[in-house]
Amino acid sequence: MHQKTILDNGMRLLTTTMPHTRSVSICFFIGVGSRYETEAQAGISHFIEHLCFKGTPKRATANAISTAIEGVGGILNGGTDKELTVYWTKVAQPHFPLALDVLVDMLLHSKFDPVDIERERQVIIEEINMTKDSPSQQVNLLIDELLWPGHPLGRDIAGNKESMAAITREMLLDHLKGQYLPDNTVVAIAGNIQHQEAVTAVSQAVAHWTNQQPRPAYLAYKEQKNPRLQVERRDTEQAHLCLALPGLPLLHPKRYTLDLLNVILGEGMSSRLFTEIRDKLGLAYNIHSYVDHCLDSGAVTVYAGVEPKNLSVAIKAILEQFAQLKEPIPESEVSKAKELVKGRLLLRMEDTRSVVGWMGGQEVLTGDILTVDQVVSIIDAVTDVELKQLAQELLVGKHLRLAVVGPVTEDEPLADLLKL
Repeated sequence: MHQKTILDNGMRLLTTTMPHTRSVSICFFIGVGSRYETEAQAGISHFIEHLCFKGTPKRATANAISTAIEGVGGILNGGTDKELTVYWTKVAQPHFPLALDVLVDMLLHSKFDPVDIERERQVIIEEINMTKDSPSQQVNLLIDELLWPGHPLGRDIAGNKESMAAITREMLLDHLKGQYLPDNTVVAIAGNIQHQEAVTAVSQAVAHWTNQQPRPAYLAYKEQKNPRLQVERRDTEQAHLCLALPGLPLLHPKRYTLDLLNVILGEGMSSRLFTEIRDKLGLAYNIHSYVDHCLDSGAVTVYAGVEPKNLSVAIKAILEQFAQLKEPIPESEVSKAKELVKGRLLLRMEDTRSVVGWMGGQEVLTGDILTVDQVVSIIDAVTDVELKQLAQELLVGKHLRLAVVGPVTEDEPLADLLKL
């Protein structure tokens, strides 16, 4: 069970005491990501996250920051998503004060040195190049463009080379000032530590962080007519495809029903896609499905890499699995999927890093934290009838989108396949 305290500056602090562990994980969640950016700012949240690891007056270089944590055997990292940014560390319990000091120092005192900015700008451009050189990553960017056309949700989180070249130090600091606010921040701590100890330590560490102001809202997404097919022709050994449909937002009452449907469809080696497309038909080595839940939107996506001559056959086989989800699902298969979801959730909760992710992610995005037991109860209550009804609602031919990267011939009638 977690405990929550709202500090004097408006920052929310969550803790879970895990006395059986030897570690402590700390994660700062900032309620900002790539969907809060204009076209000109594309990639700025990710840029800021990189620069917060580059040096402060107290720890002047990136090496000094990483050595502070790695020098005690800890792990330090960060990440930017569409709707949040995270900075986290995991250390042995005696090094909790040091770990907290390093994270707060990075968040509040990073130098944004002009030399570091130019160097990291080039690093991120190379990251963008690396993504474009990877067909399996590029096809995921293309499907996002089809799912959320002309919207920040459809852009690469890292931005593009043009936007990265144009972002100035002033733009970075303005974005930081407008979004990195105490009342837009959640810190989650899990491990062998008591709540009050954490409250005292964090309160002292962020006592001078008091800037509060209204922050810009995100651009809501509304469904619109858009292209359903995007093909990028490349001379590769495989054709990489993503087949997707709009899904459900984070707080939708059927969100966990969709998660369960996705497990049945394509999560794990016992899923329908793996069993049919890989084991029985031998069409793909890597095939899986996943769901995205955003604040006001969502998606269901299948990824596969196949031999180019088998592209149409693979798409038809995947669509057949979509169609079969609209039929009654055997109780044994529903039960197996439930146990997979519950088992993996419970196993994750043994790790302090996963626990802070569970608490903090929910708090910063929704302001409400479901316990593991609550989610287990929700999953247990899902019926085969509800799964079938949701499949019939969401898996509709006219909503299908297809992105392909690979040696696709000009006359391949891929658009004609997009029907259910």
